[in-house]
Amino acid sequence: MKSSYKIFAIDDEPSVLLIIQHYFKGKFEVNVFNKPADAVATMHEGNLPDIIICDLNMPEISGTEFVELIRASGFFSAIPLIVLSATESSEKKIDILNLGADDFMVKPFNPKELEARINSILRRTGKPTLQTING
Repeated sequence: MKSSYKIFAIDDEPSVLLIIQHYFKGKFEVNVFNKPADAVATMHEGNLPDIIICDLNMPEISGTEFVELIRASGFFSAIPLIVLSATESSEKKIDILNLGADDFMVKPFNPKELEARINSILRRTGKPTLQTING
């Protein structure tokens, strides 16, 4: 059974977006963007996600700038945010988490682990998780 949760996935690598879209399409409403600005524009139209999955290294607006933008916004600051990155730098992870990301995953990632992390965040925000919805 599909939940009514909406994920925004933002990455400039089409393959990553395809993996997220394919894995989660039966579980969530998945919206994919290859530019953070497109996701922000959609959010400004009132189309808000329950969780955002965002790449760190992107052209135009970096993942770091995107996290700062979302956390500085009165409207979007409470939306949970998971950052994906090929970097394994502990310092970078610490910086991103301190800026307000809820979680950080290193690419390549296991979609099952990403789902577990999404469920963990949903539990903390008091929303039913996929396990609860799917019994």
